Amino acid sequence: MDMNLVLNHVDLYYGKEQALTNVSLQLHSPRVYALIGRNGSGKTTLLSLIANYRKHSSGQITLNGEPLFENSRQTRHVQFLFQRNFDEYYESGEELLQTAEELIDTFDIEAARRIASRFGLDLSIPMKKQSTGRRSMFQAVRGLASRAPVTIFDEAYTGMDAPSREIFYEEILKEQENHPRLIIMSTHLISEMEHLFDEVIMLDQGRVLLADDYENVISKGMTITGESSLVEKFTAELHVVKTRQLGGTKSVVIFQQVDQNFLQEAKELGLDVGRVTLQDIFTSMTKGGELHEEQ
Repeated sequence: MDMNLVLNHVDLYYGKEQALTNVSLQLHSPRVYALIGRNGSGKTTLLSLIANYRKHSSGQITLNGEPLFENSRQTRHVQFLFQRNFDEYYESGEELLQTAEELIDTFDIEAARRIASRFGLDLSIPMKKQSTGRRSMFQAVRGLASRAPVTIFDEAYTGMDAPSREIFYEEILKEQENHPRLIIMSTHLISEMEHLFDEVIMLDQGRVLLADDYENVISKGMTITGESSLVEKFTAELHVVKTRQLGGTKSVVIFQQVDQNFLQEAKELGLDVGRVTLQDIFTSMTKGGELHEEQ
């Protein structure tokens, strides 16, 4: 099912404190969206609005053209997975999966059992007795097997060890190949997960700092290193998001589209040009403001 999720000038206030400011986004299926930002940037708050957990203060949020808040026809298409406290859950994993099958139209319990087996997750054990890591596995299983047209993972996998996270990533790719949907993944594990992403949304202090295709984002980020005065002159008109000074050498991170002529000119000046990762771009654009310097 094709999904078109639109947020138009969305604000959210907690009393007098503004948590989200003028958030406008368009998300489409089948795509995997990375939602990244520093702690307190508004990621979980934004996701809670999309998941219908709270109402926005102003603006519009629509799914396939219909208002999303308290609209059961559309909210049934959305599943929100997060780090849940299962301390009061006496039911086993299997019992909770059976409940999910009853409540979620698209839920595939056989897929859930298969993925749980890959994790080595014993579904017969009451969830309250499972470790933090295994609870995270269960949330991943439930989200993947939901096959909900809009599936949201809000750090639901944080408690997993590295091999388990790798299984999760493999299953994400498999699901997108066989049962494509709109997936939003809020994460701090950017370098580890960026091979999954089709789109990137970056939040900073409740505002959208960046929203673009992953390949476009990566193509705009690069480092330029060389003699300080040359680097300063060469990058004077560019969007510099980070600078580092080491003696007479300066290295900057720029974030904008450039052409082959630019790269050739840098080479002729003896400047080194290198690519950066999404993690590099994220830290450069959000560490202490949009531009920061290191000595």
